[in-house]
Parts: sequence; C-alpha cells; structure tokens
Amino acid sequence: MSKKQQGSHKNEKINHLINEKSPYLLQHATNPVDWYPWGEEAFEKARKEDKPIFLSIGYSTCHWCHVMAHESFEDLEVAKLMNETFISIKVDREERPEIDSLYMSVCQMLTGSGGWPLTIIMDADKRPFTAGTYFPKQSRYGRIGMMELIPRIQNFWKNQRASLEASAKEVIEQLQQMEYTPGNEFTIDILDEAFKEASMLFDEKLGGFKGAPKFPTPHKLLFLLRYWKRTDNEQALVMVEKTLQAMRNGGIFDHIGFGFHRYSTDSSWLLPHFEKMLYDQALLAIAYIETYQATKNKYYQNVAEEILTYVLRDMTSSLGGFYSAEDADSEGEEGIFYTWSTDEVKKVLDEEDSSLFLKVYNFEQSGNFYDQATQEKTGTNIPHLKNSIEKLSNELSVPFTELNSRLEGIRDKLFSIRKGRIHPHKDDKILTDWNGLMIAALAIAGRVFEEKKFSIAAQNAADFILENMLAENNRLNHRFRDGEIAIQGMVNDYAFLIWGLLELYQTTFNESYLKYAISLNTSLLEHFWDEKDGALFFTPDDGEQLLIRKKEIYDGAIPSGNSVSMLNFIRIGRITGNVELEEKVSQINKAFSKVIEQALSAHTMFLSALEYIYGSSFEVVIVGKSDSNDTNEMLKAIHSNFIPNKVVLFVPMEEQSSEISKITDFVHYKESIDNKATAHVCINRFCKFPTTEINMMLKFLKICSKN
Repeated sequence: MSKKQQGSHKNEKINHLINEKSPYLLQHATNPVDWYPWGEEAFEKARKEDKPIFLSIGYSTCHWCHVMAHESFEDLEVAKLMNETFISIKVDREERPEIDSLYMSVCQMLTGSGGWPLTIIMDADKRPFTAGTYFPKQSRYGRIGMMELIPRIQNFWKNQRASLEASAKEVIEQLQQMEYTPGNEFTIDILDEAFKEASMLFDEKLGGFKGAPKFPTPHKLLFLLRYWKRTDNEQALVMVEKTLQAMRNGGIFDHIGFGFHRYSTDSSWLLPHFEKMLYDQALLAIAYIETYQATKNKYYQNVAEEILTYVLRDMTSSLGGFYSAEDADSEGEEGIFYTWSTDEVKKVLDEEDSSLFLKVYNFEQSGNFYDQATQEKTGTNIPHLKNSIEKLSNELSVPFTELNSRLEGIRDKLFSIRKGRIHPHKDDKILTDWNGLMIAALAIAGRVFEEKKFSIAAQNAADFILENMLAENNRLNHRFRDGEIAIQGMVNDYAFLIWGLLELYQTTFNESYLKYAISLNTSLLEHFWDEKDGALFFTPDDGEQLLIRKKEIYDGAIPSGNSVSMLNFIRIGRITGNVELEEKVSQINKAFSKVIEQALSAHTMFLSALEYIYGSSFEVVIVGKSDSNDTNEMLKAIHSNFIPNKVVLFVPMEEQSSEISKITDFVHYKESIDNKATAHVCINRFCKFPTTEINMMLKFLKICSKN
C-alpha cells in the first residue's frame, strides 16, 4: 500500500479479524469494514440482525484483492454502506480451499467466469444468490461499482426477498446437479486423443498452449513426457522442451533472483503477474528435472537448481517447512521490486558490463514493462532472453563459459542491489499440501542430481509436517502459522504429502517415510472415499457441512487430489501388493470419465495416472550393502534415467531383518548374488531373473545401455 493510500484511508479501529493467523485476514483487520472470519458467530449475527452476508474470498499475494481493498474496503464511504447492509466475512482461499472451491463454482455458474477477489452475496444459511469477482468503488466501463451494487442488494433484500430465495434455491439445485455421474472406464486410446488435443492447442511459435494469459501448468508437460516415453512420439518431447525453454527465457522467470512468477499475462511469456507461488516452484522443478532425465541436457538441471535455490533461500522457514507465496506488489505497485530502468543498471555496473547486460536481457530506454491499466510504458524493464545463452555466445563471439561467467557475476551484483529494495509481502503460512509438493520436488532433485542439500531440505520439511501437522489420531491439519496449527486437513493435504513421502523414501530409503505414506493413505480412504460412486471427496466425512460435499478432478494450477491419489494408489499398491488400491484407481477412472472426456487437456495429471496403468511399469528391488560403491552405482543408474512408472525398494544386506521386509512381502526371498548389489526387476508384475549387471538391469527397464 502506498503512503498516499495509507494516508487517505487511515483507520485505527480494528475488526474481528485481528486475532486471526492468516496473513490475508490480518491485512484486513484494520479496515473500517466490520469483517468477521468464517464461523458461526458471523452467521448467527446475520440471522439475528436479518442481514445478508457479504463473503469476500482472496489471498494475501493477490494483486486485484489489494486493488479492491484499497478502493473499497479501506474507504469509509463504502465501509459505512457495507456495515449497514451486510455481515461481512473474509476467507483466505489458501486456508479454506473447500469454501473457495464451492463458491467459485457458484460464481462460474452465475457469471460464466471466476477469479479473485471472489465476491459472494448469500444468506445466513450459506445459500448464495449473487456472485462476482472484483468490483470497483464506482461503476465504470460497464462494471457495476460497490456504491451502486450495495443499495441495489439492500433493496432486493428488503423488498424482493422471495426472488432472492428463489435464485438461491436454483443455484443449490444446479450445484447438486453438478455431481459427477459415473461413466465407462477409459481405455488406452484416450491417451492418443489427449495428445492430439494438446497438439492442436500447442503454440508452436512461443511454446505453451495458445492464448493469453499463459499459466505454466507443469503437469501438462509431465503427461507429455510420459506419452513420449511410451510411444516414442518425438513431437511430445518437442512440445515440452519448447515450452520449458520459452518460460525460462521469458519475463515469467526471475532472471535476477530465480524462481517463476505465477503466470504470463501475454502469449509470449514476457509480462508476468509477478506473485510467486510455492506450488509453481515445486511442479516446475519436477518438470525440469524429468526433462533433464529424458534428454540428459544439463540446461534443464540448471533451471531446476535455480528454482530450488530460490526456494531454499527465500521460502524456507527455520523450522523446516516452506512458506506459501510472495506478493506481486510492493510500495503499492505491481512488479516494482523486479523491474529496472536502464539508468539503474548503468549506476550499478561499469560501462562494459552494463552494455552487455542491457543487450542480452533486451532492455529498452523507454522500458518494456507496460502498465496493465493504461497500457503505457513505465520506463522500466523486465529482464528476459530472446535466445539461449549458447546462441548469444555465437552472436557475440564470446565463448559460452566466459559469457555465462560474466552474466552470473552481473546477476550477483544486481541481486545484491535488489536486496536493498522494499521487498514484496511474503505469506509465511505453512500449508501441508503445498509442502507435500515441494518435498516431492526436492526429494526427486536430491536423488537425480546427487545433491544432499536438496534431500536434507525435503527431510526437514517432512519431519516438520509429521511432527507438527499430524495428530495422534493419524489425521492431518492444513495450516501452520505463528505457532498455531489449525484447519482440518483436506484431500490435497493427504494426497500431496503422501506423494512427497513416497518420493522421499525412494531418495533416502528411510522406511519410516514409507510407513507414514501407507498409514496416511489408509486414513485418506477411511474419511474421504465415496463408497457409493467411488472417488475422493474434497472434505472429510466429519468436516464442516457446506451446501454440498464436492469432489474435484480438474487439474488446474495444481493437480487435483483425486489425480495425485490415483498415482499414489498405484505405487502403494505395487509396493504392498494391495490389489484393492488399483480397484480404487479403476473406480476413480469411471467416476469422472464423462466430465474428463469433454476436456482432456484439463485433466493431465489424471492422464499421467492412466499412462502408469496402461504403459510399462516396473517394480525394482535392490539388495545390497548400504553406501557401497556397487549399490550406489546401481541406484544412480536408475535415478539418472527417465523411468516415471516405477517403484524402487532397497533391502540392506547387513540387516538380518530389515524394516522394509516388515512393510511388504514383495521383498521376501530377494537376495544378493555373490554378495554383490543385485537388482530384481519386475515388469507389469512379471519378474525377470536377478542381475548384478547395471546394463542388464537397464535393459530390463527398457533403457539403452549407452545411457
């Protein structure tokens, strides 16, 4: 918030949000609007005073949430109207994703679109009758403003209540009709159809998928990698590489401090929405790591390590968990922290270095960063590349290693200067689900790159979550902040953390992580599984009762809990021999098939699970001495190659009765040959003879020995 804005809306009175832990709710705790947190106190007050509820849903790093707050919620005139008309409730969508998901469906149903801030007008029984997103203070450009909207609602509430109740009833009926009707189970052919759809949507010139804005959605790329692996269709790999390179070159990547911004507002990846989300870093890191495994191109390893460098430096709590996000805004302006004028660069660097940097990163004297409201140049620049450093080294006739070294030195100088700027707000709450994604990414990076700092960071985060967010009844909590653990865990908390723990086991072979994954999966099924129609509900059976109990399969900015759980079920089923888990996968397949077939590209994590089911899959047991050279070399050969549909178990020779043998009988009778590290490879449950030869093991795993 700028000083001017602070001065014009200064208000010392606090409202009912002051004792909350959510950074987003606390941002509104001194608004003149008499905000309440979601809870019975607010609903009871609405009933008692016979007022509708103004529900506002957003998150602390949301740019347009800030804009609406400055224009309206900090404005005394608007606040007076709101306090007279409504009981106003604020919800942090990251804390309460189940509330956000439900009412976002309402908004999309009523308006045809959605976004944040999400605005819902409803009654004290949580029944909505009006929805929208951002509303300005005054009406403009065909968008109704708060000063006109509030009196209109007040009039309807007093004089036409029956019509509002009829609207609410219709909304609820439509919500109930949105329940998924089970269909036929998909066959392998659907994967070819999905690839064709992705090919039609692919932007061959700019990478990614056609249109703007462009979101990273890395799970689309994970599916394409798996499709390429199974079919050898080179176009699938071309689409992945083109997209990953275009994103890394573009302004959506922070070339000075690393990490990716949330999305690009244009089709060329230049102009980002500058907030940074933990989940994007995790999923993009996985996409770059897997592409490195597939291509052996160190470029992708370097990008993954840049992402993780940012996370470990800026997004890691001293307790071990990872923070949620960083804002797009600082000093009341979006992007000001990340952009540079040419004069600023020249003040920091000498003439030779500044000339090189300005040329390589495509600076313009008048700036390449446009104000999104006015479409006028701001005089500042977003650093971005139009070509790879390899191509630039040829164009500039400078050896690659020399150019790379010089640019890294320049970056370091600019980063040191940027550290002195006013930083964007950091949302420092720790969410179980998003931490699960980052644990998975770091665990994968640790084993693929043989980098202990990544593995250790993954273990520290997992230990923090398991020690603090897991209750004695084996139930997860969703949020930790400022010492407070709160909010009942939802499907994503279980699914994403289980994913992270499975990856962490395969990196460390610490059996306790595998035990936790299996135990949490049991708890997930007990409290979230729909015995009638199959699949997982978003909320547990003992959770807060909302209008409906939703299921989700849409793989949006993050994949759905059902999609990730399908992959978890397959892997745990293969590890433990529990065939019932693969029956659950079949039931999820049937439960959502009718809606998925309407938009295959919107369900790519689900499709990755089908790739596991229908493609070649492997169960590998390595029997060897812990940390011996032959064991390490055998594991390195597995980890360095792209073999997505596999589970790897390790049996230490030196232990008479290893913990892994207590978890699964799959390792029983698996022994070493001649006291050497020995691989037992099973393909689609058909086991090959054991081997001590790495090349033979790789042949079984369908990897050419030259790799």
